[in-house]
Amino acid sequence: MNIVVVGGGWAGCAAAMQAAKQGGNVTLLERTDMLLGTGLVGGIFRNNGRFTAAEEAISLGGGEMFAAMDANAVHRDIAFPGHAHASLYDVTAMEPVVRKMLRNAGVEIHFTTRIIDVEMEGQRVNAVVTGKGSGAVRYAGDAFIDTTGTAGVPNSCNKYGNGCSMCILRCHTFGIRVSVAARAGAKEMVGRKNDRYGAMSGACILMKHSLAPEIIQILERDGVAMVPLPESPDNAVEKLEGKCCQQYALPEYSRNLILLDTGHVKLMTTNFPIEQLREVTGFANARYEDPISGGIGNSIRYVGMTPRDNMLRADGIDNLFVAGEKAGLLVGHTEAVVTGVLAGYNAVQSAAGADLLVLPESLAIGDAIAHVRESMRTEEGLGSKFTFSGAGYFQRMRQRGLYTTDVEAIRNRVTAAGLTNVFSGRTRSLSPPVASVRRSSAASARVG
Repeated sequence: MNIVVVGGGWAGCAAAMQAAKQGGNVTLLERTDMLLGTGLVGGIFRNNGRFTAAEEAISLGGGEMFAAMDANAVHRDIAFPGHAHASLYDVTAMEPVVRKMLRNAGVEIHFTTRIIDVEMEGQRVNAVVTGKGSGAVRYAGDAFIDTTGTAGVPNSCNKYGNGCSMCILRCHTFGIRVSVAARAGAKEMVGRKNDRYGAMSGACILMKHSLAPEIIQILERDGVAMVPLPESPDNAVEKLEGKCCQQYALPEYSRNLILLDTGHVKLMTTNFPIEQLREVTGFANARYEDPISGGIGNSIRYVGMTPRDNMLRADGIDNLFVAGEKAGLLVGHTEAVVTGVLAGYNAVQSAAGADLLVLPESLAIGDAIAHVRESMRTEEGLGSKFTFSGAGYFQRMRQRGLYTTDVEAIRNRVTAAGLTNVFSGRTRSLSPPVASVRRSSAASARVG
């Protein structure tokens, strides 16, 4: 069972790990020279409903990435506006840990490898191709997983944002993001709200030692620091509305500089003019680390989502699965990981001719996957962002009784669904393949 994962962010890493666990021969293609994508500058997990989703994934048997984050956490159980019991992992140390995990699991990783074409046979992907002419390399597979994200095209940042902000995606160095799903014929969707297309990344990274010692001391002790602003910037409300991370679109984030210690210093705003930043007490020497143009702009995301079913299979393409932002308006590392695990599982199941899995809506992960799919079919839904950690979906979690920090209750919920450790074992091929099951997307729990 040859599985090709394109894109090495959190979703791609989780998908590759899961597929390898099930006995797949996994190849992971990454456009840049490092894994984790925006996870290289992110660092937040277990906040609000993300705690619930992480523990569900662990109970389901797909918790490797969360175990790695937990082991690399620099702060645990912290609170900041709108968020409780958050953990922060060290963004400076996370990537080598995940790289080693994947290689130990037998995943073959190819860096600086950007696909340019897709070979199709009917409704199936046969191979993805990198390079041109005599330099072309063909990666064939039985199933494919697209985790290439929805950002990384400078034209989008120019058209919908404030231009290239020179962010961690490094498009000018490694080439622009290329969507496997789009090359395979999927009609991708663009997030939009009124006349705004896409959404701007929600935070910036400051060099820690460019800040005053007293701020560094607070950050390293508490994990979070809030510095009141003399007055909100003129565009504060507009910036909040344009964030992809709507869980941080709260008044506190326009009235204060909210900082998190993730190894570097995470400034929870899309951008902030450096001349104004340096006027704030303690920020006289502040310097942006990522994006380098963080005083002006940030990357634009959610301009290339793939229609898919609740098994995370791309609509109209039999053996292509999607995860992370490719799977819809899902925001965050936790959201990327849990969709990556399911996509990795179903890719191997598909390759083996075995039953595919739809997680039930009695689980937060299953409910989120189904709810986002339905929401993206509406204009209102395309203008929203969904996350376990805030905004509208976290409210839905609470209303439906899905949010809890009681680990035993979460385990019992997974057990009641008959899915404890479903992601732990190796896949066995069925003979003959259960074609009717593989075509179905209507089930609300595991089929077979």
